[in-house]
Amino acid sequence: MIRGIRGATTVNVNEKTAIVEATTKLLKETIEQNKVTPDLVASIHFTMTKDLDAVFPAEAVRLFDGWANVPLLCSSEIDVEGSLPFCIRILMTVNTTQAQDDVQHVYLENAVSLRPDLAS
Repeated sequence: MIRGIRGATTVNVNEKTAIVEATTKLLKETIEQNKVTPDLVASIHFTMTKDLDAVFPAEAVRLFDGWANVPLLCSSEIDVEGSLPFCIRILMTVNTTQAQDDVQHVYLENAVSLRPDLAS
């Protein structure tokens, strides 16, 4: 069965290091909480708000051993007035036997405000 795992985080500055570090932390937390291995991942879609453009967030995945063959896609988040700035989001599509209610979505930093009901 295929499930989507959502997550988001924020950074304070539009800098490559900050974006890669925040994305790495978000991915590690998502992987750990959902016991994901690269062979279970169909793809990962990343979005960033328009105020972030220093690096592709998918670059963080390339630092993980064994994840080189996971398909990755980066795009811009829709620019909605009043939306959370400096935000990085992920949608990880995985093969799993977990029930939808057992999937652990991960929201970190200021992104907790996006889904306080799902934030851990």
